[in-house]
Amino acid sequence: MARIVMKFGGTSVADLDRIRNVAARVAREVKAGHEVAVVVSAMSGVTNQLVKWCGELAPLHDQAEYDTVVATGEQVTIGLTAIALQTQGVQGRSWLGWQVPIRTDAAHGKARVEEIDGAALIAAMAAGQVPVIAGFQGVGPDGRVTTLGRGGSDLSAVAIAAAVKADRCDIYTDVDGIYTTDPRIVPRAKKLDRIAYEEMLELASVGAKVLQTRSVELAMKARVRIQVLSSFADLPGSLVVDEDEIVEQPLVTGVAYSRDEAKVTLRRVPDQPGIAARVFGPLAEANVNVDMIVQNLGADGTTDMTFTLGRADLPRARQVLEENRPSIGYDSLLADPAVAKISIVGIGMRSHAGVAATMFSTLAAKGINIQVISTSEIKTSVLVGAEYTELAVRALHTAYGLDGPEAPPAEGK
Repeated sequence: MARIVMKFGGTSVADLDRIRNVAARVAREVKAGHEVAVVVSAMSGVTNQLVKWCGELAPLHDQAEYDTVVATGEQVTIGLTAIALQTQGVQGRSWLGWQVPIRTDAAHGKARVEEIDGAALIAAMAAGQVPVIAGFQGVGPDGRVTTLGRGGSDLSAVAIAAAVKADRCDIYTDVDGIYTTDPRIVPRAKKLDRIAYEEMLELASVGAKVLQTRSVELAMKARVRIQVLSSFADLPGSLVVDEDEIVEQPLVTGVAYSRDEAKVTLRRVPDQPGIAARVFGPLAEANVNVDMIVQNLGADGTTDMTFTLGRADLPRARQVLEENRPSIGYDSLLADPAVAKISIVGIGMRSHAGVAATMFSTLAAKGINIQVISTSEIKTSVLVGAEYTELAVRALHTAYGLDGPEAPPAEGK
């Protein structure tokens, strides 16, 4: 008997038929003798609509009330899923975040999980119940509902798997595993049987949508084995595991992209000690995450400072920077939301030279200008114009030998 956490994303619970399908999958695991806890997202499109309503009322809305609104999507889904399980003869019972409880910090909209007491869930499973838990939400220090950021249901699932000491955390989605890149852009992308935690963490952090970044970070820390597989087909999935479980380490494992980027440039900032703290300190206090940073020194004692951030954070970042303009002392602020980040990731990059050079020459050959460059031990990222996203991904996927065989022609063609 195993203890399994099964997480189902929005497309997997998009309508009643799909919720019935989820219930049938869960019932199959229960009837095989396993203890099961289920984590679900809101029905596909629901969270986007709730977020849109908040933005239309007030672009700079109260984040605590935002959480109150957007957390409702999962409440609907857990109730429907529990009902569907009961029709399958399984004792399903819905659990909201505060009932577990999933305790978080007070950063509304981007809360971090601080503690989960798994005792009540373990007791419920031992008694034959299948807890159906609302993903994406928790309870803050003041007792108010908090949300964990987009994709936070993955984090909920991994955190619960760690808390109940699950043997595995299965993430069911609309794809059948983790691919070398987005198959919608590159039809010859290959499915990976296994990928290291570190590689998956980097891919998730630079735009791969399969798993949320913080969920992989927690899985690596708590050694939670993750399997990504399809809700709609009985096919083997992709395992996220320790690096030493991967026999052959390719030079580059995957190519990722993110269209959710914006670039900010502060022109003619005084070149003096402490200036970076005066720029990025207030942004951090406003929970604005900054990614790539480039500073260009001028000849007149000033510098241009360029950095990237999530496109959704651009209005808040602009407001913070304008409020702090007197203390920073910049001349002007330029914002460009029409950019994309393209990244290559692979643990094999540690021991090979010239990987980044191949990236730069490949993009140059396609006439794609690189605006910003960022590197780590197993990753290289570049910022390019948004219109070049698909061309860049295809070219790099081919350049690093990641293309699989072409799909066979359709019958009759």
